[in-house]
Amino acid sequence: MTSRKSKSTRAEKDLSVEEQQQKISEVRKLIEPLPVGWQNFCSDASISRFLRARNWNAEKAGKMLSNTLKWRLEYRPEKICWEDVAHEAETGKIYRADYLDKFGRTVLVMRPGFQNTSSAKGQIKYLVYCMENAILHLPPDQEQMVWLIDFQGWTMASVSVKVTRETAHVLQDYYPERLAYGILYNPPKIFESFWKVVKPFLEHKTYKKVKFVYSDNIESQKIMVDLFEMDKLESAFGGRNPNGFNFQRFVERMKEDDEKKTDLTSSCGTAHNQLESSVQLRPTSLSDAESEDSSYTSSSGSASPKPGGDEKLENNRKGKMACKSNVSSEAEIHIDAIQVKESG
Repeated sequence: MTSRKSKSTRAEKDLSVEEQQQKISEVRKLIEPLPVGWQNFCSDASISRFLRARNWNAEKAGKMLSNTLKWRLEYRPEKICWEDVAHEAETGKIYRADYLDKFGRTVLVMRPGFQNTSSAKGQIKYLVYCMENAILHLPPDQEQMVWLIDFQGWTMASVSVKVTRETAHVLQDYYPERLAYGILYNPPKIFESFWKVVKPFLEHKTYKKVKFVYSDNIESQKIMVDLFEMDKLESAFGGRNPNGFNFQRFVERMKEDDEKKTDLTSSCGTAHNQLESSVQLRPTSLSDAESEDSSYTSSSGSASPKPGGDEKLENNRKGKMACKSNVSSEAEIHIDAIQVKESG
Protein backbone atom coordinates (compact mmCIF):
# COMPACT_ATOMS: atom_id res chain seq x y z
CA MET A 1 0.00 0.00 0.00
CA THR A 2 2.83 2.38 0.77
CA SER A 3 4.37 1.94 -2.66
CA ARG A 4 1.03 2.59 -4.32
CA LYS A 5 0.54 5.81 -2.39
CA SER A 6 4.03 7.04 -3.14
CA LYS A 7 3.60 6.13 -6.79
CA SER A 8 0.34 8.07 -7.11
CA THR A 9 1.79 11.08 -5.31
CA ARG A 10 4.86 11.04 -7.52
CA ALA A 11 2.72 10.80 -10.66
CA GLU A 12 0.72 13.83 -9.54
CA LYS A 13 3.84 15.90 -8.95
CA ASP A 14 5.41 14.83 -12.25
CA LEU A 15 2.51 16.00 -14.42
CA SER A 16 3.31 19.09 -16.44
CA VAL A 17 0.78 21.88 -16.93
CA GLU A 18 0.08 20.56 -20.43
CA GLU A 19 -0.46 17.02 -19.13
CA GLN A 20 -2.80 18.27 -16.43
CA GLN A 21 -4.82 20.15 -19.04
CA GLN A 22 -4.98 17.00 -21.14
CA LYS A 23 -6.39 15.08 -18.16
CA ILE A 24 -8.98 17.80 -17.63
CA SER A 25 -10.01 17.53 -21.27
CA GLU A 26 -10.30 13.75 -20.91
CA VAL A 27 -12.67 14.11 -17.97
CA ARG A 28 -14.75 16.69 -19.79
CA LYS A 29 -15.15 14.33 -22.76
CA LEU A 30 -16.24 11.54 -20.40
CA ILE A 31 -19.08 13.56 -18.88
CA GLU A 32 -20.27 15.43 -21.97
CA PRO A 33 -22.78 16.41 -23.11
CA LEU A 34 -23.69 18.29 -19.95
CA PRO A 35 -27.19 19.58 -19.29
CA VAL A 36 -27.70 23.29 -19.92
CA GLY A 37 -26.55 25.37 -16.96
CA TRP A 38 -23.97 22.93 -15.65
CA GLN A 39 -20.96 23.84 -17.80
CA ASN A 40 -19.71 26.44 -15.34
CA PHE A 41 -19.75 23.96 -12.48
CA CYS A 42 -17.41 21.78 -14.53
CA SER A 43 -14.74 24.44 -14.94
CA ASP A 44 -11.09 23.47 -15.32
CA ALA A 45 -10.50 24.32 -11.66
CA SER A 46 -13.41 22.17 -10.54
CA ILE A 47 -12.41 19.19 -12.68
CA SER A 48 -8.84 19.57 -11.42
CA ARG A 49 -10.05 19.06 -7.85
CA PHE A 50 -11.77 15.81 -8.79
CA LEU A 51 -8.63 14.69 -10.62
CA ARG A 52 -6.44 15.43 -7.59
CA ALA A 53 -8.85 13.47 -5.42
CA ARG A 54 -8.39 10.48 -7.72
CA ASN A 55 -4.64 10.93 -8.31
CA TRP A 56 -5.19 12.23 -11.85
CA ASN A 57 -6.97 9.11 -13.03
CA ALA A 58 -9.35 10.60 -15.62
CA GLU A 59 -11.83 7.71 -15.64
CA LYS A 60 -12.16 7.62 -11.85
CA ALA A 61 -12.38 11.41 -11.66
CA GLY A 62 -15.06 11.43 -14.37
CA LYS A 63 -17.14 8.89 -12.47
CA MET A 64 -16.72 10.86 -9.25
CA LEU A 65 -17.77 14.10 -10.92
CA SER A 66 -20.74 12.42 -12.60
CA ASN A 67 -21.93 11.07 -9.24
CA THR A 68 -21.57 14.54 -7.73
CA LEU A 69 -23.67 16.11 -10.49
CA LYS A 70 -26.35 13.48 -9.99
CA TRP A 71 -26.29 14.11 -6.23
CA ARG A 72 -26.66 17.86 -6.75
CA LEU A 73 -29.66 17.31 -9.02
CA GLU A 74 -31.29 15.09 -6.39
CA TYR A 75 -30.27 16.87 -3.18
CA ARG A 76 -30.33 20.45 -4.51
CA PRO A 77 -27.75 21.85 -2.01
CA GLU A 78 -27.80 25.26 -3.71
CA LYS A 79 -31.50 25.57 -2.87
CA ILE A 80 -31.13 25.28 0.91
CA CYS A 81 -32.11 28.61 2.51
CA TRP A 82 -31.37 29.83 6.02
CA GLU A 83 -34.99 29.28 7.10
CA ASP A 84 -34.63 25.58 6.29
CA VAL A 85 -31.78 25.04 8.75
CA ALA A 86 -31.96 27.90 11.27
CA HIS A 87 -32.95 25.64 14.17
CA GLU A 88 -29.86 23.50 13.61
CA ALA A 89 -27.62 26.54 14.12
CA GLU A 90 -28.97 27.82 17.42
CA THR A 91 -26.27 26.32 19.65
CA GLY A 92 -23.34 27.16 17.38
CA LYS A 93 -22.51 23.54 16.62
CA ILE A 94 -21.37 24.60 13.13
CA TYR A 95 -20.80 28.13 11.89
CA ARG A 96 -18.59 30.08 9.52
CA ALA A 97 -16.09 32.16 11.48
CA ASP A 98 -15.88 35.89 10.73
CA TYR A 99 -12.13 35.58 10.09
CA LEU A 100 -9.96 33.70 7.60
CA ASP A 101 -6.71 31.84 8.17
CA LYS A 102 -3.38 33.35 7.11
CA PHE A 103 -3.83 31.93 3.62
CA GLY A 104 -7.25 33.47 3.06
CA ARG A 105 -9.17 30.24 3.59
CA THR A 106 -12.69 30.14 5.00
CA VAL A 107 -12.93 28.72 8.52
CA LEU A 108 -15.78 26.49 9.70
CA VAL A 109 -16.04 26.08 13.46
CA MET A 110 -17.60 22.84 14.68
CA ARG A 111 -18.63 21.91 18.20
CA PRO A 112 -20.08 18.39 18.17
CA GLY A 113 -20.66 18.61 21.92
CA PHE A 114 -23.30 21.29 21.23
CA GLN A 115 -25.56 18.96 19.26
CA ASN A 116 -29.18 20.10 19.63
CA THR A 117 -31.17 17.87 17.26
CA SER A 118 -31.70 14.16 16.71
CA SER A 119 -32.47 14.09 12.98
CA ALA A 120 -29.50 12.78 11.00
CA LYS A 121 -31.10 14.11 7.83
CA GLY A 122 -31.41 17.59 9.31
CA GLN A 123 -27.85 17.56 10.63
CA ILE A 124 -26.41 16.62 7.23
CA LYS A 125 -28.59 19.24 5.53
CA TYR A 126 -27.12 21.89 7.82
CA LEU A 127 -23.59 20.64 7.16
CA VAL A 128 -24.20 20.92 3.41
CA TYR A 129 -25.61 24.42 3.85
CA CYS A 130 -22.49 25.46 5.77
CA MET A 131 -20.22 23.91 3.13
CA GLU A 132 -21.99 25.82 0.37
CA ASN A 133 -21.77 29.02 2.39
CA ALA A 134 -18.07 28.52 3.10
CA ILE A 135 -17.39 27.99 -0.62
CA LEU A 136 -19.33 31.17 -1.40
CA HIS A 137 -16.83 33.12 0.71
CA LEU A 138 -13.64 31.63 -0.71
CA PRO A 139 -11.49 34.27 -2.42
CA PRO A 140 -10.72 33.79 -6.13
CA ASP A 141 -7.27 32.36 -5.40
CA GLN A 142 -8.49 29.80 -2.84
CA GLU A 143 -10.57 26.65 -3.13
CA GLN A 144 -10.09 25.05 0.30
CA MET A 145 -11.30 25.69 3.83
CA VAL A 146 -10.24 24.86 7.38
CA TRP A 147 -12.37 23.04 9.93
CA LEU A 148 -11.82 23.96 13.59
CA ILE A 149 -13.40 21.24 15.72
CA ASP A 150 -13.79 22.17 19.39
CA PHE A 151 -14.45 19.28 21.78
CA GLN A 152 -15.91 21.38 24.57
CA GLY A 153 -18.76 19.41 26.14
CA TRP A 154 -18.11 16.39 23.92
CA THR A 155 -19.04 12.90 25.11
CA MET A 156 -19.51 9.61 23.33
CA ALA A 157 -23.24 10.40 23.31
CA SER A 158 -22.68 13.64 21.37
CA VAL A 159 -22.30 12.06 17.96
CA SER A 160 -23.51 9.05 16.06
CA VAL A 161 -21.47 6.76 13.86
CA LYS A 162 -24.17 7.11 11.18
CA VAL A 163 -23.85 10.91 10.99
CA THR A 164 -20.06 10.72 11.14
CA ARG A 165 -19.95 8.23 8.29
CA GLU A 166 -22.33 10.34 6.19
CA THR A 167 -20.30 13.48 6.96
CA ALA A 168 -17.15 11.78 5.66
CA HIS A 169 -19.06 10.57 2.60
CA VAL A 170 -20.41 14.03 1.72
CA LEU A 171 -17.08 15.77 2.27
CA GLN A 172 -14.94 13.28 0.36
CA ASP A 173 -17.26 12.31 -2.49
CA TYR A 174 -19.15 15.54 -3.21
CA TYR A 175 -16.69 18.22 -2.05
CA PRO A 176 -13.31 16.72 -2.96
CA GLU A 177 -10.18 18.70 -2.14
CA ARG A 178 -12.21 21.34 -0.33
CA LEU A 179 -10.61 20.60 3.04
CA ALA A 180 -7.16 22.02 3.73
CA TYR A 181 -6.99 21.02 7.40
CA GLY A 182 -9.28 19.54 10.01
CA ILE A 183 -8.07 20.71 13.44
CA LEU A 184 -9.24 18.53 16.34
CA TYR A 185 -8.83 20.85 19.32
CA ASN A 186 -8.49 19.34 22.80
CA PRO A 187 -10.16 16.00 22.08
CA PRO A 188 -10.69 14.07 25.34
CA LYS A 189 -8.95 10.80 26.03
CA ILE A 190 -12.16 8.90 25.39
CA PHE A 191 -12.20 10.24 21.83
CA GLU A 192 -9.36 7.87 20.94
CA SER A 193 -11.72 4.90 20.92
CA PHE A 194 -14.20 6.80 18.72
CA TRP A 195 -11.37 7.86 16.38
CA LYS A 196 -10.56 4.20 15.78
CA VAL A 197 -14.11 3.77 14.53
CA VAL A 198 -13.96 6.91 12.36
CA LYS A 199 -10.61 6.32 10.67
CA PRO A 200 -11.84 3.59 8.30
CA PHE A 201 -14.33 6.08 6.82
CA LEU A 202 -11.55 8.47 5.81
CA GLU A 203 -9.52 8.28 2.64
CA HIS A 204 -5.76 8.54 3.06
CA LYS A 205 -5.68 12.08 1.67
CA THR A 206 -8.35 13.22 4.11
CA TYR A 207 -6.75 11.45 7.06
CA LYS A 208 -3.44 13.25 6.44
CA LYS A 209 -5.22 16.61 6.74
CA VAL A 210 -6.45 15.90 10.28
CA LYS A 211 -4.33 17.49 13.00
CA PHE A 212 -4.63 16.94 16.75
CA VAL A 213 -3.98 20.11 18.77
CA TYR A 214 -3.87 20.42 22.56
CA SER A 215 -3.87 23.67 24.51
CA ASP A 216 -1.26 22.29 26.96
CA ASN A 217 1.09 21.05 24.21
CA ILE A 218 3.39 23.78 22.93
CA GLU A 219 4.48 21.75 19.92
CA SER A 220 0.94 21.16 18.67
CA GLN A 221 0.05 24.83 19.34
CA LYS A 222 2.55 25.78 16.63
CA ILE A 223 -0.01 24.51 14.14
CA MET A 224 -2.41 27.23 15.24
CA VAL A 225 0.27 29.93 15.15
CA ASP A 226 1.28 28.87 11.64
CA LEU A 227 -2.31 28.91 10.36
CA PHE A 228 -3.97 31.83 12.16
CA GLU A 229 -3.50 35.44 13.21
CA MET A 230 -3.76 35.01 16.97
CA ASP A 231 -5.51 38.38 17.41
CA LYS A 232 -8.32 37.13 15.17
CA LEU A 233 -8.49 33.52 16.38
CA GLU A 234 -11.12 32.83 19.05
CA SER A 235 -9.84 32.40 22.60
CA ALA A 236 -11.49 28.96 22.68
CA PHE A 237 -8.76 27.86 20.25
CA GLY A 238 -5.89 29.61 22.00
CA GLY A 239 -6.28 32.94 20.24
CA ARG A 240 -6.74 36.43 21.67
CA ASN A 241 -10.18 37.16 20.23
CA PRO A 242 -12.69 37.08 23.14
CA ASN A 243 -15.71 37.07 20.82
CA GLY A 244 -17.34 33.71 20.33
CA PHE A 245 -20.50 32.55 18.61
CA ASN A 246 -23.39 35.00 18.62
CA PHE A 247 -26.54 33.55 17.16
CA GLN A 248 -28.19 36.86 16.28
CA ARG A 249 -25.14 38.12 14.40
CA PHE A 250 -24.90 34.77 12.64
CA VAL A 251 -28.54 34.98 11.57
CA GLU A 252 -27.90 38.39 10.01
CA ARG A 253 -24.82 37.15 8.17
CA MET A 254 -26.57 34.08 6.77
CA LYS A 255 -29.58 36.07 5.59
CA GLU A 256 -27.26 38.53 3.87
CA ASP A 257 -25.48 35.62 2.21
CA ASP A 258 -28.77 34.18 0.97
CA GLU A 259 -29.49 37.54 -0.65
CA LYS A 260 -26.04 37.53 -2.26
CA LYS A 261 -26.71 34.11 -3.72
CA THR A 262 -30.01 35.35 -5.11
CA ASP A 263 -28.26 38.34 -6.68
CA LEU A 264 -25.71 36.03 -8.29
CA THR A 265 -28.50 33.93 -9.75
CA SER A 266 -30.32 36.97 -11.09
CA SER A 267 -27.24 38.56 -12.63
CA CYS A 268 -25.70 37.69 -15.96
CA GLY A 269 -23.39 34.74 -16.50
CA THR A 270 -20.33 36.90 -15.92
CA ALA A 271 -20.80 36.66 -12.18
CA HIS A 272 -20.95 32.89 -12.44
CA ASN A 273 -17.70 32.76 -14.37
CA GLN A 274 -15.97 34.68 -11.61
CA LEU A 275 -16.71 31.86 -9.22
CA GLU A 276 -15.44 28.37 -9.75
CA SER A 277 -18.53 26.59 -8.44
CA SER A 278 -21.27 28.74 -9.88
CA VAL A 279 -23.96 26.06 -9.69
CA GLN A 280 -23.38 25.88 -5.94
CA LEU A 281 -24.22 29.54 -5.61
CA ARG A 282 -27.78 29.21 -6.83
CA PRO A 283 -29.83 29.57 -3.65
CA THR A 284 -33.34 28.96 -2.58
CA SER A 285 -35.44 26.96 -0.22
CA LEU A 286 -35.95 23.24 -0.29
CA SER A 287 -39.04 21.83 -1.88
CA ASP A 288 -42.03 21.19 0.35
CA ALA A 289 -41.31 17.48 0.28
CA GLU A 290 -37.82 18.02 1.67
CA SER A 291 -38.77 20.60 4.34
CA GLU A 292 -39.33 18.08 7.10
CA ASP A 293 -38.04 20.52 9.72
CA SER A 294 -39.98 23.61 8.53
CA SER A 295 -42.28 23.45 11.54
CA TYR A 296 -39.29 24.15 13.75
CA THR A 297 -38.62 27.62 12.33
CA SER A 298 -40.56 29.08 15.23
CA SER A 299 -37.59 28.39 17.47
CA SER A 300 -35.32 30.54 15.35
CA GLY A 301 -38.12 33.07 14.99
CA SER A 302 -38.49 33.41 18.76
CA ALA A 303 -34.87 34.44 18.96
CA SER A 304 -35.45 37.33 16.56
CA PRO A 305 -35.20 40.76 18.18
CA LYS A 306 -37.91 42.14 15.89
CA PRO A 307 -41.48 42.07 17.25
CA GLY A 308 -44.46 41.06 15.20
CA GLY A 309 -44.78 37.43 14.16
CA ASP A 310 -46.91 38.30 11.14
CA GLU A 311 -44.21 40.59 9.76
CA LYS A 312 -41.56 37.90 10.21
CA LEU A 313 -43.75 35.27 8.53
CA GLU A 314 -44.34 37.63 5.63
CA ASN A 315 -40.60 38.32 5.29
CA ASN A 316 -39.84 34.62 5.36
CA ARG A 317 -42.52 33.98 2.76
CA LYS A 318 -41.07 36.67 0.50
CA GLY A 319 -37.60 35.27 0.99
CA LYS A 320 -38.67 31.80 0.01
CA MET A 321 -40.60 33.12 -2.98
CA ALA A 322 -37.51 35.02 -4.08
CA CYS A 323 -35.51 31.83 -3.82
CA LYS A 324 -38.01 29.84 -5.81
CA SER A 325 -38.28 32.51 -8.49
CA ASN A 326 -34.60 32.01 -9.26
CA VAL A 327 -34.78 28.30 -9.91
CA SER A 328 -33.53 27.72 -13.42
CA SER A 329 -34.88 25.37 -16.03
CA GLU A 330 -32.19 22.97 -14.82
CA ALA A 331 -34.80 21.73 -12.35
CA GLU A 332 -36.46 19.88 -15.21
CA ILE A 333 -33.32 17.98 -16.16
CA HIS A 334 -33.48 14.23 -15.77
CA ILE A 335 -30.70 12.71 -13.71
CA ASP A 336 -30.14 10.07 -16.36
CA ALA A 337 -28.90 12.85 -18.64
CA ILE A 338 -25.60 12.80 -16.77
CA GLN A 339 -23.51 9.80 -17.66
CA VAL A 340 -19.89 8.80 -17.88
CA LYS A 341 -18.73 7.23 -21.09
CA GLU A 342 -16.88 3.97 -20.71
CA SER A 343 -13.30 4.31 -21.88
CA GLY A 344 -11.61 1.89 -24.21
